[in-house]
Amino acid sequence: MKKEIYIIDYNCVTPLGFDVDSNWKALLAGKSGVALHKIIGNQDAFYASVIDSEKLDEEFDRVFTQNTQQEFTRLEKMLLLSMKPLAEKHNITENTALILSTTKGNISLLKNQTELPEGVYLSQLAQKIADFFGFKTKPIVVSNACVSGVMAIAVAKNMIQAGKYKDAFVIAGDEISEFVISGFNSFQAIGSEPCKPYDKNRNGINIGEAAAAVYITNGHSDEETISQNEKCRFKVLGDSAINDANHISGPSRTGDGLYGSIRNAMMEAHVSAEEINFISAHGTATLYNDEMESIAFSRMELQNVPLNSMKGYYGHCLGASGLLESIISMESALQNTLLPSKNFEEMGVSQPLNIIKENQSATVKYILKTASGFGGCNAAIVLEKC
Repeated sequence: MKKEIYIIDYNCVTPLGFDVDSNWKALLAGKSGVALHKIIGNQDAFYASVIDSEKLDEEFDRVFTQNTQQEFTRLEKMLLLSMKPLAEKHNITENTALILSTTKGNISLLKNQTELPEGVYLSQLAQKIADFFGFKTKPIVVSNACVSGVMAIAVAKNMIQAGKYKDAFVIAGDEISEFVISGFNSFQAIGSEPCKPYDKNRNGINIGEAAAAVYITNGHSDEETISQNEKCRFKVLGDSAINDANHISGPSRTGDGLYGSIRNAMMEAHVSAEEINFISAHGTATLYNDEMESIAFSRMELQNVPLNSMKGYYGHCLGASGLLESIISMESALQNTLLPSKNFEEMGVSQPLNIIKENQSATVKYILKTASGFGGCNAAIVLEKC
């Protein structure tokens, strides 16, 4: 019999706040981090969700007063701030894993450089975080486009169940950079207004940035910690990741990879479509992604399940999006409140979806979290509130 895997603690750093409580209050009030920002000097301002660098530095200096002698990049500060509350509450042993989810890491270090600077490799970023908190195991990097955050949870679950580790800290982070903006611009994927997932008038994504962290355990390695954090206990019941190999950036028009990922995750979880209480979808507000998702959910007979996308609040945070959105989903379940899919007005996909339009009370036991990304990758996990 497989070990039960629990998520018992989490934290996040976003434009809406530097902890879960501040984020939740902002979300309940309908606030969004998406606003006009000028990122590249010779380009017009565009809509994005950006963390205030001055506030980030102030918070970092306040929290890490004893470590300011060491140099940290902006992204590293985000990651360290998200991780610190968890590291203070849960022991790091020789059987504890650190799993980092990111798509671009410290890629901003490459600007105006003729040689590769220290810290630009994802493995170096992960090791720096591991060394800071005193991890005794070699960190693991999950970098698979925009499904990375969801897959990192799955990697932690499967490695703990396989006996490789007793517990794991999963952290995720990506920041907005000229490289990222230029890349999405080349696909003509960036929207000209705040994004509208699943809406008839959607016209593209907003890029965002965030860091997030969760603590995952098998439920037996630290009984005292579990009892102290009972309110944050969720089981990771099932997971799956499938690549539909459709196109370098475009998803399968029939949603094959996402459909298969959802089906496999729900089969492992032994949860039926009727039992799923809420779907935290990917919902990027691009023409093909949202349409593909509606087809996949319909094929799984999930069209009546309340669903939202968090992209209207946070933008698309790349490697951090899946973990951040999982955290907000769990907080929603604990608060018995489902959040609307911001900016949605009129259905713009071919298959029916139960898009949440306003804050609503709900009893949530089973959560389905999905993600899709470049290269045809798709991932899904099923979470159960204990």
